[in-house]
Amino acid sequence: MAKRVSVDGWLFTVTMLLVFAGLVMVFSASAVMARERFGSPYVFLSRQLLWAAAGIVALLTAMRVDYRQYKHPGVVFSFLGVTTLLLISVFFLDRSHHTHRWIHAGGFSFQPSELAKPALILFLAYFLESRAKADSNFVDDWRNTLAPAAAPVTVVLGLIVLQPDLGTAIACAGIAACIFYVAGTRMRYFGYGFAAGLAPLYFLIFHVSWRRDRILAFLNPYADRQRAGFHIIQSLIAVATGGITGTGLMEGKQKLFYLPEPHTDFIFAVTAEELGLVGAMAVIALFAIFLWRGMRVAQRTEDAFGRYLAVGITGMVVLQAFINISVVLGMMPTKGIPLPLVSYGGSSLFVTLACVGVLLNITKQAE
Repeated sequence: MAKRVSVDGWLFTVTMLLVFAGLVMVFSASAVMARERFGSPYVFLSRQLLWAAAGIVALLTAMRVDYRQYKHPGVVFSFLGVTTLLLISVFFLDRSHHTHRWIHAGGFSFQPSELAKPALILFLAYFLESRAKADSNFVDDWRNTLAPAAAPVTVVLGLIVLQPDLGTAIACAGIAACIFYVAGTRMRYFGYGFAAGLAPLYFLIFHVSWRRDRILAFLNPYADRQRAGFHIIQSLIAVATGGITGTGLMEGKQKLFYLPEPHTDFIFAVTAEELGLVGAMAVIALFAIFLWRGMRVAQRTEDAFGRYLAVGITGMVVLQAFINISVVLGMMPTKGIPLPLVSYGGSSLFVTLACVGVLLNITKQAE
């Protein structure tokens, strides 16, 4: 029987610290650019504040709703169906930045692929738990378990790839893999899945010129320092300039129209430049604590549905953080993955905070 009556204080505090750090760094990274573009340095900060406030309300609400209420086919498949329809609908809307990733309505914009992450987590948690009840050896049943579970995941990943957004698709695949692994899926099935994905990945990377250029820039950014290698070179300069203690908050130079997207994909580079190794390691430590507490609650939850949800949500946050920081440090090719809870981006921040609210509710129910 569940004994906890309060949420995990560590997890809640770490989440709020990351949101606060994000607001500070979004303002620092975007103030000059916002004044140049819109005449006010507070444009991006004010938008992020509104999304943060809405996200915190969603977190507090989800924190009070018993997560087991989501374990209903009507909820699961409605959420998955609506998300799929939204992912399809973007192809009938005008392009934004040469992609079909956004739904715009007046001053409001939303990225449906952000909903795909919790939708897949909820579906896999529900489906795998229901199969576990029906068959004790469900993880070895590829016909009745693995194939039906993988089919919706494949459809959603395909739609995201077509937007095109290969980075988010890879992140979603990683989140799904975490849940499959915790469910007990044998490693050979991961091998089969990886082998099946090699040919599409090869085509998507090496037969698409701008993705191929990113791979080549990752291998040797200085071969084309003014074009393909520009992002990573500027990021590395920012990180190196920060040293141990940084240049000081608001004092970074790379964000002044050198570092592309300093308030979104490369906000960690601005953090490292202005707050130094100390600040960068503090951010990494917060995500490490998030991972520890998330896995702790997953381990302590006897309910399989809650365990899969906890693993999926924790994996969603930490995996994206790992990818983003790795890109900034030149350890992975450039991808459009934001730093969760920190980077500028309303739909990402809102969805992530709502998911953390579900995770916090699971901590209330855990043994």
